[in-house]
Amino acid sequence: MTSRAVLCGCGAMAKGWLRAIQSSAEIQAAVTIVGLVDINSETAVALAAEFGLENVVIGTSLADVLIETRADMLFDVVIPSARAEVVSTALRLGCHVLSEKPLAASLEEARDLLALAAAAGRVHAVVQNRRFISGVRRMRRVVEEGLIGELTAIHCDFFIGPHFGGFREAMDNVLLLDMAIHTFDAARFVSGKLPLSVYCVETNPSGSWYAHGAAANAVFRLSGDAVFTYRGSWCAEGRRTSWESNWRLVGSKGMLTWDGEDAFEATVAGDEPGLLRGHHALVVPDAPDDEETHGHKSVLVDFIRAAQSGRAPETAAADNIRSLAMVFGAIESARTGLTVDLSAQGY
Repeated sequence: MTSRAVLCGCGAMAKGWLRAIQSSAEIQAAVTIVGLVDINSETAVALAAEFGLENVVIGTSLADVLIETRADMLFDVVIPSARAEVVSTALRLGCHVLSEKPLAASLEEARDLLALAAAAGRVHAVVQNRRFISGVRRMRRVVEEGLIGELTAIHCDFFIGPHFGGFREAMDNVLLLDMAIHTFDAARFVSGKLPLSVYCVETNPSGSWYAHGAAANAVFRLSGDAVFTYRGSWCAEGRRTSWESNWRLVGSKGMLTWDGEDAFEATVAGDEPGLLRGHHALVVPDAPDDEETHGHKSVLVDFIRAAQSGRAPETAAADNIRSLAMVFGAIESARTGLTVDLSAQGY
């Protein structure tokens, strides 16, 4: 059965969604875009023309378009402050929902949306597309197979200077809320551990073109006595890191490094005499053959399969709230100067 989907929020990010949809025969066979919604109808009209979407209903009222099109699926690409109203409207009208991140603009809103989705019996998921890239899947495989022993620490560096314009440059806590959540979620996925607490220092460095919070340094305690550290800046000019961060995983037997692009190195302790024992290199295995590694397209495929089968998708909102709690815990720590207990969130 083909789902009838409405896309809400027709700005620049919506183009990435539509490119992903149109690049997959499986998605196109399973979903038909029947409506576009935006506060500016001209923006929606232009998007439909650019992507050859014919006979779609275009409107400024999400509820009206959902009802007119008899949609059963919503693709939510609105700005974070509008997310709660958009998602709750769709869930109440019986739609499965896939949202851009973050899941919500606050933990309270997130809890309300989770409860609403559960009551409606609808699939509710978030676009955490970094989970579906080969590098992240390869790191997880190294950890799961114990190649570097028991994981004790994850360290991530993110330094890049994008000039987006638009809503991001006016956001509060822009790095933590709009970008760092990708790395936080990937660290949780790779490690398989739960976040327990966080201490964070957030700044808006001299020369920043953002209104607030373009840089952050955070230390998370994870279950199993592991640590995750994050150092990041979204206004760092000069030679950048990868968009996926530079990673170092430390285990009881050795280490794995990934530059966020193509370079992997796994090493374990060597047998040289003296103060330092040197190291032996290991082969880093590929991502498992049966796993999706196509970023945004794979998120969409996983979500659609979940909606069809009734199973929980990998990026289900009920799980993603743990990553959101890491973000808001870091924001609260930066605000108060205190360590924030995440285990008390009860997820």
